[in-house]
This record gives sequence, C-alpha cells and structure tokens, in this order.
Amino acid sequence: MARAITPRSRKVRVLATLGPASNAPEMIARLFEAGADAFRINMSHGDQASKVAVIQAIRALEKSHGRPTTILADLQGPKLRVGQFAAGRVELARGSRFVLDRDPAPGDETRVELPHREIFQAIEPGARLLLDDGKLVLRVTEHDADRIETLVEVGGPLSNNKGLNVPDVVLPMAALTNKDRSDLAFAIDAGVDWIALSFVQRPEDLAEARKLIGGKAALLAKIEKPAAIDRLEEIVEMCDAVMVARGDLGVELPPETVPPLQKRIVETSRRLGRPVVVATQMLESMISSPSPTRAEVSDVATAIYDGADAIMLSAESAAGSWPVESVAMMNAIGESVERDPAYAERIRFTVTRPDPTTADALAEAAKNIANTVSAKAIICFTTSGSTARRIARERPSVPVLVLTPKLETARRLGLLWGTHAVRTRDVDSFEEMVAKAKRIALRQGMVKAGDRVIITAGIPFRTPGATNVLHVVGILGDELKGFG
Repeated sequence: MARAITPRSRKVRVLATLGPASNAPEMIARLFEAGADAFRINMSHGDQASKVAVIQAIRALEKSHGRPTTILADLQGPKLRVGQFAAGRVELARGSRFVLDRDPAPGDETRVELPHREIFQAIEPGARLLLDDGKLVLRVTEHDADRIETLVEVGGPLSNNKGLNVPDVVLPMAALTNKDRSDLAFAIDAGVDWIALSFVQRPEDLAEARKLIGGKAALLAKIEKPAAIDRLEEIVEMCDAVMVARGDLGVELPPETVPPLQKRIVETSRRLGRPVVVATQMLESMISSPSPTRAEVSDVATAIYDGADAIMLSAESAAGSWPVESVAMMNAIGESVERDPAYAERIRFTVTRPDPTTADALAEAAKNIANTVSAKAIICFTTSGSTARRIARERPSVPVLVLTPKLETARRLGLLWGTHAVRTRDVDSFEEMVAKAKRIALRQGMVKAGDRVIITAGIPFRTPGATNVLHVVGILGDELKGFG
C-alpha cells in the first residue's frame, strides 16, 4: 500500500535533470527524497530505448510514495553546426577572412561547409555568427545563396561539427526537427506530462508541437533566442509554461543582459498565469564539488524571490559527482528563502491582476481571505488544473491542496508553485465535497483541530472550468478520530 507523503514545506518546485549519474531507480528515489518534485529527461542524449526504464522508475515513485510524479521530456530542437576540417581543427586569427559555404569538401583556415540552407536565406551583412558556444565571433560582410563571407572578430581554435548560433536574425526554420517529432511521439506514448520545445523564436513555432501532442501532455516553451524576447507575451500566451533557458540565451546575448531578461520573463509569465522555470548553471560548481559557491546560492535565491515556480538542475544532477547533494542544496535554499519574513512581500512585486471572470475573482479572494482568517490551507477541486493555476498565480501565504479525479492533471502540477496534488474520486454533493476536503487535508498532515481551510470548487460538479464556490470551514476535534 502506498504511504502518503507529507507535502513539501517549501512552495518553489525543484526540477532535476536525469542522466548517467542519476538514471538508476535507486538514485531517482534518492533524488525525490532529497527534494526533487519533477524530473527532466533530456532527449538530446541517449536513445529512446534507454529512456523507457527511466520513465518506469519515476512512475514507480507513485506507488512507493503515494504521490503523483512529474516527467518533462525536453526536445533537442534544431542544432546548427559547421562541417568538418581536413585536419580536424583549425585556428582562426582575429582580423582574418573566413567563408562558410555549401561545399561539402573538408574545410581549412579559410572556409568550411555550413549545411543549413536556412541561414543563407536569412542572413544579412553586419549580422554575427557565434561559434563553439560563443567562443568565436564572426561578422558577416557579404553573402549570396551559397556563400557567406565573414570577418573574424574573436578568433581561436575551431574543430569539426562545432555549434553555431545566429542571434541577429530570425531563421526560417521549424522548431521541430525529424528527430524531435520522433522523440515527441515516443514521449507521448510513454505518458510523460510535459513536452519542452527548444529554440522557440515565435508563437507559430508552438503550433505544430501543440497539434502533435493532441492534449496528451502540457507544452513548455524554452526562451533561449533573442527573437523570442521580441514576441514574449505572444509566446507565453500560446504555451502552458515557460523556461528561462539561460544557457543559449547567454551565448546569443551579452551576459550582462540575461539577469534583467530573466526578471522580465518571470514577471511576464506570472502576470499571464503560466508556470515559469529558471534553468541553467544554477549550481554549476556542484558538478564536481560537494558544495556550491556563494554566488550560485545567491543566484538560486534571487529566482525564488522573483517568484519562479520552479528551479532546475541540469548537469549537476544528470552527470555530476554530487546529484543528491545538489538536489538537497536546492531544497535547502528554497526552505531558507521562504522562511525569510520579507519573502512574502518580495514575491508579490509582480502585479497579477485577475481577469474579469468568476474563477479569477475567487482565486484572488481565496488568497485574501486566507490571510484575514489565518487559514492553514486552500483546497481546490479541479479537473483540468486551471483553478490551481489561478490560485497559485496569486502566491497565497498558505499551501494549496489540489484534489482532482484525473491523474494526468495531478502529475502536471509538479511544476506549479505551492501546490500539493492528490488524485481522488470526484464528488457529487456540497456536503461530500466539504467532508472529503477536510478528510484529505487531515490525512496529508496539513491541518489539525481548530484550523480553518478555504475550499474552492465548481457547481454543478464534474463541469471543467466552472469554479464558482468559495467556502470557509473549520476542522472540528471529532474529525480527528482515526488520524492519531
């Protein structure tokens, strides 16, 4: 029989990437127990067959811990790379001329193949080409349909198949490659909860992924291209969640611009009611060290103070020497920040005005009433999860217990700030709703005798999107029988 897990004491979620250091079932369980709320599977590495056992191990946590588990499959997206060199490696000198062309012949110090027709179609004189994660910088001087001539502004070594970034133009290429379509189909068949789409440039990029997902998972847009910033609000409105992917964003833009952009993306996502994940290099030194730098701890804390729904570990938990310690550190930072008396005010710097709907009005009212009557929890009944998202957007001072009959809804809420989801049978009457809310809150250890809770639901029951009831109820002493 599954044992119920007491809800996390912190509200920010921890998303841990799995990889060679953490794919084993016993390690996944240790990461969960150390504080991981959700798991990221990076489709860029390994084959699909190797992912099956990982997904099964994550799902096994539901049976052993009595708590829905959350899986995010992160698609690779279009990777731009140069071709190969006759010597395997060349040295580009600053101030020299260098050509990228369509010729598949091995390159040298003067030229190399660029096997991406889309770049030749979109590039303009003056645009930058960044090679090897931005270590080398080329400036386009002239081009035609088969040749791009550049001036080397920042030189250095360049070897076979190194990556290329084009930050200054919007490339006319689909966000989904053939590999991505195959990986997406696999992930949907395997029952993952979230699909992350890489290198989104415009809202239209989300359309094909949304169609292929067919409502069987939620869609997260990774913001890592400068072009995405220009249409940020449109992109956020088109997806179910957002990731501040600071790796490529920091390659294509000056590093000093990334912190204010991070705040802007978090603020926009919160204002529009979409969960937002802050990712990349959060505890980078813990790949090889058992403890982080003070600057890294401050970086994680800043994302939490800004009100991010989730903070993510990448190589730290996937390939590092200290995966469990990295998750435990994220957990500890989250708990420490949320104990700060100033935290509650800081996360409300973002103004989240309710839409003119009954559901939004009740979500805002639930937060305010919880403060006024010192309630211990907000309990919401939901089918789709939309009620939970509305309440979490308000960043209430108490935890949100989400009761849903749909397991897929409960699983998707693993990225949502301050929520603890429980799958339970639907209710048929107001009295049954109140009794079940109090019973599960007691079972989960969220309340005790004399506490008050706030219940939100929709009547008639079993009607998605019909939240129209807010009820304040007290926990009576005799309701504790059987919970001792």
